[in-house]
Amino acid sequence: MPHALRLASCRPLPEDDVDLELLQESFAGAGIDTCILPWHDEALWHAAEPTLIRSTWNYIAHLTEYRHWLERRAAQAPLWNPLAVIQGNLHKRYLLELARRGVPTVPTVLHERGSRVDLALIAEQRNWQDVVIKPAIGAASFETHRVRADDRAARTLFSELLERQDMLLQPYLPSVEGYGERALVWIDGTFTHALRKTPRFNGDVEQVSAALPVEPAERAIGEQALEPIAHAALYARVDVAPDANGNPVVMELELVEPSLFLRQSPAALQRLVEAVVRRLQ
Repeated sequence: MPHALRLASCRPLPEDDVDLELLQESFAGAGIDTCILPWHDEALWHAAEPTLIRSTWNYIAHLTEYRHWLERRAAQAPLWNPLAVIQGNLHKRYLLELARRGVPTVPTVLHERGSRVDLALIAEQRNWQDVVIKPAIGAASFETHRVRADDRAARTLFSELLERQDMLLQPYLPSVEGYGERALVWIDGTFTHALRKTPRFNGDVEQVSAALPVEPAERAIGEQALEPIAHAALYARVDVAPDANGNPVVMELELVEPSLFLRQSPAALQRLVEAVVRRLQ
């Protein structure tokens, strides 16, 4: 009897998940029956079957419901990534925790919802002029903006966003325009490939390269970032970029629902499928 697996997504998708169809085909070839279900339609989730989280990208607008859904799925059957791994990654305060552990991380200031913040003053104290503001709970480029900290419109925008949600303030790293931000894909204990991503802000379309080798310095940073959860996680993506000194720093640590760019790496696709097959057995 074939194993069954649910691939969690959402409807409508804010953008295409190019990995989904590829995953279904590969799982079918491995003898696993899959169905793609929107996480937010609870009527479809009556069976206690393992769940692989993929493109649940609208959760940022329904965080409480999403947390409850995760808890129900984890109580019924295996959930990948595991619940504890996901819970620690939903809010980007994890960047502050990475920095406290000594992981090279883009400098990040967290401001809680409702805070009264002078964007220009905070940036001036850190000698930042070109900055990035983004929600602490976010996906893709939603409400992520590159602004001048002394721009009046930017200060107003930041204040308005803070009225609704926790926000992050970071310096803009010019290296993302040349060398590019690198997405390091990690599956079942190892980094499989990397890609170059172009800068992406609110409303932008993501552009990525073909598969690239993972550079040794970037691999070391990625392994350091993943060390506490590497024994439990099935997949991860560590996005890095060079700082002003040319050293890689973590921009994002994606453990919930990252694109894994499997089309660019058949070996990564095979590794993910084989890892799931082992867990199902």
